[in-house]
Amino acid sequence: MADTHTADRKESLLSAKWRAAAHRYEELNKQLAERSVLSQPELIHKLNKERTQIEALAQLFSSYQETLRQLEQTEDMLGDPTAGADLQKLASEEASVLQDRLQEMEGRAWELLVPKDPRDEHNTFVEIRAGTGGGEAALFAGDLLRMYVKYAEKKRLHVDVVEANETGIGGYKEVIMLVEGSGAYGRFKQESGVHRVQRVPVTEASGRIHTSTVTVAVMPEVDEIDVHIDPKDLSIDTFCASGPGGQSVNTTYSAVRITHAPTGVVVTCQDERSQLKNRAKAMRTLRARIVEAERAKQEAEIAQNRRAQVGTGERSEKIRTYNFPQNRVTDHRIGLTVHKLDQVLEGNLEEIVDALRAAQTSQPPTER
Repeated sequence: MADTHTADRKESLLSAKWRAAAHRYEELNKQLAERSVLSQPELIHKLNKERTQIEALAQLFSSYQETLRQLEQTEDMLGDPTAGADLQKLASEEASVLQDRLQEMEGRAWELLVPKDPRDEHNTFVEIRAGTGGGEAALFAGDLLRMYVKYAEKKRLHVDVVEANETGIGGYKEVIMLVEGSGAYGRFKQESGVHRVQRVPVTEASGRIHTSTVTVAVMPEVDEIDVHIDPKDLSIDTFCASGPGGQSVNTTYSAVRITHAPTGVVVTCQDERSQLKNRAKAMRTLRARIVEAERAKQEAEIAQNRRAQVGTGERSEKIRTYNFPQNRVTDHRIGLTVHKLDQVLEGNLEEIVDALRAAQTSQPPTER
């Protein structure tokens, strides 16, 4: 029931905002053709700028309306008792294609309606840490890592593991990955928060459901010019890289640990065999963490105002639950529940990500 309600609400909000943009586009075209406007260069510039901003949305709306008309005609054919079996089959296939096309257009419309964050196009760091739940939390941290890697691959983004503290059998106490490619931060920024998992651990003989948590932090990568780091404030240590269980990965001092004295931020990288490459990666992570710490400080100052809209914004707040017995994923920020946990863990996050993006624009009331 919650699924249907959320979908209906999203569709209604989309329709209203989309139609309003298309109507405004038509108004601007008429205004730009008026003689009184043509004699005012500044006004022409202003109206043209607004027109350009909504042009893609308006043109998409026109295509959407045409596709809707085609679908209605096809459905009429499906309901025609005089149509033969072959014609009915063709109409059914065509209806399916048109419905998929409409869904794609709706997704694109939401992307165009969401206010642009200049950081969305940046590369991003994703930090995954096991929370409460011991070994089970570490195993789920590994599940989230694999889910994000698969999602990134579907979006043609490149993933590079910068730091990993493995526990064996696929678990991680902590893992940091760098996601590179156009729109990386925009795709992952909504994942920041506490992820709760409810399932029966492999080692649980009595079959009791355990609840564990994993924290995820998402930070856009920043350019060197965006943050000044005084070399005098850095303490850099090198050591031999090691893997799970303490075995040596190599015998050279290629691993790097960098400590930033003013903030206390510590970054370690041992993924590469080259000390130079590890140092470069560590510095990229360090810059992002310093900027994130400053952003969190500023955000804390306005948290009271934001709380009414999006919650506290703190990472201690549960944002999503993964319930294995029910094959269910619930995002508590927007009241969205999907019974597709198996598909979500395979990297099929589009439905959840799109709904979160839509909520950015519409800010509908949250259902918990």
